[in-house]
Amino acid sequence: MKYSLVIFDWDGTLIDSEARIIASMQAAGRDVQWPDPLSDEAVRNIIGLGLPEAIRELCPGISGDLVEQVRQRYSHHFLEVSELGMPLFEGVLEGLQRLKDAGCTLAVATGKSRRGLDRGFRDTGLGRMFRTSRCADETKSKPDPLMLNELLKETGFSVHEAVMVGDTEFDLGMAENAGMDRIAVTYGAHHPDRLKVYQPIYTAHKFMDLIDWILASAANANSTINGVKS
Repeated sequence: MKYSLVIFDWDGTLIDSEARIIASMQAAGRDVQWPDPLSDEAVRNIIGLGLPEAIRELCPGISGDLVEQVRQRYSHHFLEVSELGMPLFEGVLEGLQRLKDAGCTLAVATGKSRRGLDRGFRDTGLGRMFRTSRCADETKSKPDPLMLNELLKETGFSVHEAVMVGDTEFDLGMAENAGMDRIAVTYGAHHPDRLKVYQPIYTAHKFMDLIDWILASAANANSTINGVKS
């Protein structure tokens, strides 16, 4: 098995939550009367960061107290108010099961809060697929590599046995900072041109494409180990 540990981002990689994130952040800005409108593109650009870091990026010069107010209002709108759907991307459930059946250990590394991810696990039923996870409010935000290093330590795999899958430059930058291989997905928040800067080992346009690639890589690695020319 080339990659024994496959680490996934959540929003924009497994679940299509972009519209809900944008609407909730814009509502939070209005609630605190932030003077500058938060455009769709501006919010899209910070998807993947931890929430306090995202707010500071969106609202230059914002005070610490106001960051906390925006954070609370965003969480309220995202978790309690918004009725915008957050479907799984096509093939996610089947693809994750294929990886598990092949012997891969699965994990999540996300900019979400623990409360938000646990709710996502419950709502989608995906929690059973993952051995472990890290959220931005219990470690350092992407692109700092700490959450990946913590996942490696917890699962006992080396960095060379793991791959990070994500849709933003923060996902891929985190993996690059950890010295970990990375797979970009182009159906999420950030444009492919922003992702290719981080030299992903593979770029997937559909979720099932990355599953096929990981499993094919495993087959090729096993053939090499067994002395069979692939």
